[in-house]
Amino acid sequence: MKIALLGSGVMGTALLDSFVAADHVGDGGEIVVADVRKEAAEAAAATQSDQAGERGITITASDAPADAVTGADVVVLAIKPQHAAGLLSTVGDAVNPAGLVVSIAAGLPAAWLEARLPEGIAVVRVMPNTPATIGQGVSAISAGATATQAHLDLVSELFAGTGLVVQVPENLQSAVTGLSGSGPAYVFAMIDALAEAGTALGLPRALALQLASHTVSGSGAYAARSGQHPAMLREAVSSPGGTTLAGLGVLDDRAVRAAYVAAVRAASDRADELAAGLESPA
Repeated sequence: MKIALLGSGVMGTALLDSFVAADHVGDGGEIVVADVRKEAAEAAAATQSDQAGERGITITASDAPADAVTGADVVVLAIKPQHAAGLLSTVGDAVNPAGLVVSIAAGLPAAWLEARLPEGIAVVRVMPNTPATIGQGVSAISAGATATQAHLDLVSELFAGTGLVVQVPENLQSAVTGLSGSGPAYVFAMIDALAEAGTALGLPRALALQLASHTVSGSGAYAARSGQHPAMLREAVSSPGGTTLAGLGVLDDRAVRAAYVAAVRAASDRADELAAGLESPA
């Protein structure tokens, strides 16, 4: 299998790690990392060159995206959405008609991408989040008009190294953006607030930040693995008349739960607005 990875930023490099580990690339496979800055593509390729060699995978770097996609079984758009139209106008005609285009460009609907590619090319849209860069992310994948379940299964395998991969209908991608796509920022804000509170109570700042970060990450892992509803988990650590209930009472009084719900909805609505404002292809 040949994969053309267009974009060598932080997320592109994280995807490269996952692709090298994926069984679908396998012995004899090829990954071409393409970027207008060849030095950036070379640096990304170098991060996985040793492991790729051990698995029989060839990694090369290119500053010519059209050359990179020629003959590729999978083309991955790991680029900012504002760069997508220009890139597709450059590489569209070179995309393998039997290939698959995978886009992580936030907010770009599959139909928008399909309109800028030769007719019939399969497109899968992916909404990852930043923890994917350490293998702890969430990626929601959706099929375009001609993508099949086999395409979705392939993308699930290729992205498995980035964390959890879920399949959703594309009409739910804005909801995913509001929740898991933007969600890390909400969590970072909570960590910052918890650490600030600890510092105000006399803890050294570095220690307060360490305690807050690990409390959030540990609680999230525990919730994911327990299979229990978070309300039950909350009750399990809330002794009658105890410290936890005192703190939860303040959060309830200040409508923190409602604020999180409103934040997710606002981000989802904004994703819809941005998608609705995309220009049609010329």
